[in-house]
Amino acid sequence: MGGARNTSRMIVERTENPQWLSNAYLVADEAGGTGVLIDGNDDLGPLLERAESDGIEITHILVTHPHPDHVAGLAEARERLGGVPTVAHAEAAAEMDLDVSQTIADGERLATGGLEIEAILTPGHAAGHIAFLVNGTDLFTADVLFKGTVGGTMAPGASGFDDLRDSVMRLMELPPETVVHPGHREPTTIGAEHDGNPFVRIWRGEAETDEEQVTVWGRPATLRLWAPDYDGGNKAWVVFGDDGTEAIVGGSQVERS
Repeated sequence: MGGARNTSRMIVERTENPQWLSNAYLVADEAGGTGVLIDGNDDLGPLLERAESDGIEITHILVTHPHPDHVAGLAEARERLGGVPTVAHAEAAAEMDLDVSQTIADGERLATGGLEIEAILTPGHAAGHIAFLVNGTDLFTADVLFKGTVGGTMAPGASGFDDLRDSVMRLMELPPETVVHPGHREPTTIGAEHDGNPFVRIWRGEAETDEEQVTVWGRPATLRLWAPDYDGGNKAWVVFGDDGTEAIVGGSQVERS
């Protein structure tokens, strides 16, 4: 399952792993041109086949962060592609069981063919998490920003709530027409998330938080926001009562009275 999109000749092809609902992408300047892979999901075959059928030379593999549902299958894809460079932030590379041959830092750019790719450091869900802005029009956000929700802050290697909020709000400064290709499920736009994402609306001061008392992993907490998640469940913003830590967790972790 996935989809394809062509914009100003740029090709964006997506596959979605049905188990994890995680996305991997082929991005190319045009048929017969140059492209990159962004992330893995153990379902890269159709992307490699599209590249081969369209005569696209894949020159790099870009990795947003080191979680298994976003790197699965990349080692095999790299071998199939003849060992093209794998690119990630240094903090993410240190956590990956993957040969990262090139690191990229916040604000650095990578040019290949007709693609110009800017790295935007977006920690929170993971330290060293990178979003990739391609040709100024298409943003690959992985596990920071989704359609209608945001990433969690309790996954392995997470750098915390404040980082996640700041990363999301930094992305909100991009032009509203910027297309967002998330790490899970369907695309959206910066404008749609700026106006409609419930987390963003609170962080912009356009909506109020809740004060419901709940329990998370046996710890008392205050539920600040109960929102939809990309998988049909819910995402929760909570404040733990024992130490005041704020976190974004899956709704299944929250016990409500």
